[in-house]
Amino acid sequence: MIHHEVFAFNERIVKMINTLFFVLCLVTSSTGYTIDSTHSTLKEDSELKRQRKVINTKSGYTIDCVDIYKQPAFDHPLLKNHKLQRKPSFESEDIFHTKPMHMLEKVRCLKEMVPIPRTTRDELIQSSFSFNNHSLAQTSSSSRSAYVFVDASFGPYYGVSGATSMYNPKVDKGQSSEGYLYVKNGEGDGTNMIVIGWNVSPDLYNDDATHIYSRWTSDNFKTTGCYNMLCKGFVQTDKYYFGSRVEKTSTYDGKMVEMPISLFQDPTTKNWWVKVVNITIGYFPATLFSNMANANEVGWGGRTVTPAGASSPSMGSGHLPDDDFKHACYFRYISYQSVARKDLGPEYYMVGKFNDAPKSCYEVEFYGDQRGQVGYSMQFGGPGGNCGT
Repeated sequence: MIHHEVFAFNERIVKMINTLFFVLCLVTSSTGYTIDSTHSTLKEDSELKRQRKVINTKSGYTIDCVDIYKQPAFDHPLLKNHKLQRKPSFESEDIFHTKPMHMLEKVRCLKEMVPIPRTTRDELIQSSFSFNNHSLAQTSSSSRSAYVFVDASFGPYYGVSGATSMYNPKVDKGQSSEGYLYVKNGEGDGTNMIVIGWNVSPDLYNDDATHIYSRWTSDNFKTTGCYNMLCKGFVQTDKYYFGSRVEKTSTYDGKMVEMPISLFQDPTTKNWWVKVVNITIGYFPATLFSNMANANEVGWGGRTVTPAGASSPSMGSGHLPDDDFKHACYFRYISYQSVARKDLGPEYYMVGKFNDAPKSCYEVEFYGDQRGQVGYSMQFGGPGGNCGT
C-alpha cells in the first residue's frame, strides 16, 4: 500500500515536471521570438537614429551641434578620405548688400561645431517616400517647371548667381513649390545637377513655412541625391543650414524680401560652394559627382510638384510675369561664371526658356539687362490650377 502511494506520488511529480518543462519551452520560445523581434526593431531604430542627424526640419525641433570634422557628410563612402575645406580659394565679388541672413534661423553652436537638425522617425520615412516618388527630378509627370537657361553652346560654366524674391505660396500635403537656380552637366541618366533656392513643402518640413533648400544628384535622381541633408554629401561650414526657416517673405505689391544665392566651383579643389545672403555655408565635394568638372547648363526659375490628377499649387507670388518686380517672383542680377572666373550676365541670344504648363498656370520671361537696380533679370510663376499631365 505504501509502495503504491509512493509510486503514485512520484508519477504526479514527473507529470508536474513535464508540465513545467513544456511551459518553460513555450516561454523560452516566446521570449526568443520577442528578443529577435526587439533586436530587429532596435537595429532598425539604430539605423534611423544614425540617419536622423542628416535631416533638416522646421523651427523648434532639437538641433545637434556636431564637431565640424565629424559631421554626417563624412560617412558617405566617397568621402571617407575627404579633407575638410574650410573656405573656398576663390570667391566672386559680392554685388548685393543684403544683411547677412537677417531673415533666417541661426543656431549658436560652439566654435568648430556645426548645427545638424534632428527629425522624427515618421518624418524620415515620409521624406524617403518623397524621394522615392521622384518629386526630386527636374521634370516628371508630377512636376511643372518654368525657368530660363543658358546651354552648352556658350559654356562651360563654373558658377551661377542671382537674387530672388521669396514668397510663401499656399501648398497642400503632397505638394511643393519652389524658386531656384542651378548648375547641370550631362544628359539622361548621366545628368549631374545641384539646385539651390527656397521652397514650401509640408511633407518635407511638417509645416507650411518657406525654407532655404537644396537638391542634388549624380545620375538624374535615379539612385543618388536628395533634398537638403536627407542623405550624406553636403559639407557644412557655417551656422546656417539647408532647411533653415525663412522668417519673413515678400507680399504682392508690397515689401520685397529677397535672397542672393551663389553656387560656384573652387578652381583648386573643384568642390561646388554655396553662398546664401553673402554667407558661404558649405560645399558639395567634387567626388560626389560623376561629371561635374564644369557645368554645361545654368538656369533660374520655379517648379511645383503635385500628385497626379490634382490641381497644381501656385508658383512664386502666384502671379504671372509682367515686368513689375513687386508682382511676380523674380531673379535680378543673374549671372554665370566663365572659365576666366568672371561673373557675366547672359545676353538675349544665349538664353532659352522652358515651361511645361499652360501659360494660364505658369509663365517665365527673360528681360536681358535692364540696368539700374535689377541688371540682367527674369520673372517666373503663376496661379497654378489645372495644369494638365
